[in-house]
Amino acid sequence: MDLPENYMQDRITDVGPPKYDDFWPEVIKKNYGQWKSHRILEPGVLVHVSETGDKVYTVRVAGTRIMSVLHIEDICKIADEYCGGFVRFTTRNNIEFMVDDKAKLEPLKKALEAKGNMPRGGTGAGITNIVHTQGWIHCHTPAIDASGIVKAVMDELFDYFTSMKLPAHLRISLACCLNMCGAVHCSDISILGIHRKPPAVEHSNLNNVCEIPTTIASCPTAAIRPYKDEAGNKSVQVNVERCMFCGNCYTMCPAMPLADGEGDGIALWVGGKVSNAKSAPKFSKLMVPFLPNEPPRWPSTVNTIKHVVEVYARDARPFERIGEWAERIGWERFFEKTGIEFGHHHIDDYRLAMTTWRTTPQFKF
Repeated sequence: MDLPENYMQDRITDVGPPKYDDFWPEVIKKNYGQWKSHRILEPGVLVHVSETGDKVYTVRVAGTRIMSVLHIEDICKIADEYCGGFVRFTTRNNIEFMVDDKAKLEPLKKALEAKGNMPRGGTGAGITNIVHTQGWIHCHTPAIDASGIVKAVMDELFDYFTSMKLPAHLRISLACCLNMCGAVHCSDISILGIHRKPPAVEHSNLNNVCEIPTTIASCPTAAIRPYKDEAGNKSVQVNVERCMFCGNCYTMCPAMPLADGEGDGIALWVGGKVSNAKSAPKFSKLMVPFLPNEPPRWPSTVNTIKHVVEVYARDARPFERIGEWAERIGWERFFEKTGIEFGHHHIDDYRLAMTTWRTTPQFKF
């Protein structure tokens, strides 16, 4: 069948998101692909300069991953009044307001300061917002909370958000379980929730609420097999030696809960980055194998992270990320300087270790 000419014209569909450039301010559309340079004027304030001479001033303020409707309404009102209705959210939960004239910058900054809950920062050699996952509020497999820990950590590190006094960027992330919806594999400091006990099996209930073949197939390490309990109920059994505590089985079967107050806790990782500047991108490395859940303020986790940041801030060279600093002084010295105990958990015994070796074209001579 021959298609009519221009058959896609004026077609309306709800498949996929709207086209991104429909939401650009006019100055961004006009200068697309022509940006020449940018500078950070002060913490949280940037200017981008185009080859045409146009400038865009951006004010970055702290946001949260879980926002109230009233807070979003405040953001939209400021964007309507000062930015022509345009606002953007960064991948790390910051909010950016953009204006095309320096004369509009000061009124925008004063309006944000008057709100009292939109502090400027998150730029340059400082800490930006923590990207994190759902945690206890909205996920069924977490070992830790997300928003609570992030709030506690950022309360202690807030001075590094509103200033640029670190040697380089410092990115912190949190994933509340090993399924890792957060960027803990590639951040300077990473907070990872870990389970240490296999799922419990509710034998008397499992066959009523779960599909046994699907539950068995959901396990990536083949740790689950069919089982009948003493009462003859069809169920499953977990091979603890093979279980890696991922929670896939609980996703398929609510009669295999994984959460455990004693076994669940936090591992801290360090040294990852996405940037290709100065050195190749790096995966995070284990720093602290286990810390307990300590709601509501998680003091052990918060104090450890703050201590590592302060040691890094004193000892690293300008423009040196945490992983680059650790590699320069040696990981042995990293553990000495931070006072973190080195144990058998830190030894890489991954059986396919060649996949973790250096594989980039960047070498040091």
